[in-house]
Amino acid sequence: MNRIEQQLEQTAVIPIVQSDDPAVAIQTTRALAAGGLSVVEFVLRTPQALSCMVAAASAVPEAIVGVGTVLSAGQASEAIAAGAKFVVSPGLQREVVDVAREHALPVFPGVASATEVQQAWNMGLRVLKFFPAELSGGAAMIKTLSSVFGGVRFMPTGGISADNLGEYLRLPAVLACGGSWLTPKAALESGDFDTITKLAAEAVSVAAASRG
Repeated sequence: MNRIEQQLEQTAVIPIVQSDDPAVAIQTTRALAAGGLSVVEFVLRTPQALSCMVAAASAVPEAIVGVGTVLSAGQASEAIAAGAKFVVSPGLQREVVDVAREHALPVFPGVASATEVQQAWNMGLRVLKFFPAELSGGAAMIKTLSSVFGGVRFMPTGGISADNLGEYLRLPAVLACGGSWLTPKAALESGDFDTITKLAAEAVSVAAASRG
């Protein structure tokens, strides 16, 4: 188990940050860390996403900052060169996995079916993003998949919220949950970073209770 997986075993939540402003990215990452969430995923959905990740990593050294929504090997290479500590993709593509492995970085590709999990398993992957979680069968689907693919851990993302976080984290096969409910657009736009810290702390509390 790598350092990031060890950290996720403790915090069990990965906040997703979508930002086009490095200053906002820094404040958001600080707010999340203050609430107890130190593993942060910056998604490649804005032109300045990598700049935001770089700024946050530099300004908040206690955070472990990675990149998500990686769609190609080229994007993976660019993100790793910029300092990403882990790579997350919405789907399963060997080229993305290979780039991450060449740099000895954790990679968490997305799966949504037994076929994809089996393909990932045969690539030697044992921690997978389950996406989109709610639309792909939710906690019930993870239970079914984990009964077949022993030793695989899942990181459900997509439709996760404070309301269903505990349901997922009570499953032994779930390593952590990812979600953007921790960084609501309204709070980012208004500069209400206290709300983000509060949401992060609440998620940490739910995770602790769910994991016993």
